[in-house]
Amino acid sequence: MKTQTLLQSALATAIALGAGFGSIAHAADAPAEKCYGVVKAGKNDCQTNTHACAGQAKADSQGDSWVYLPKGACEKITGGSLTKKA
Repeated sequence: MKTQTLLQSALATAIALGAGFGSIAHAADAPAEKCYGVVKAGKNDCQTNTHACAGQAKADSQGDSWVYLPKGACEKITGGSLTKKA
């Protein structure tokens, strides 16, 4: 009985993980663009003129810090820009 429950749990987990990976792969294939000015402090995706690594934005909405968003989403966000802000 315990073996059957263990196997059912393992199968359910494998199915759930498989479904999750499929949506991640699909999201990675979708076109994306850099969106400037909408990043929370410490949540930027990559380097800027003031720092060399992801996660180093010092302030919220820092104009030169960016995050990848699905194409078309940036311009729908207040403060979002496809170009760096001074």
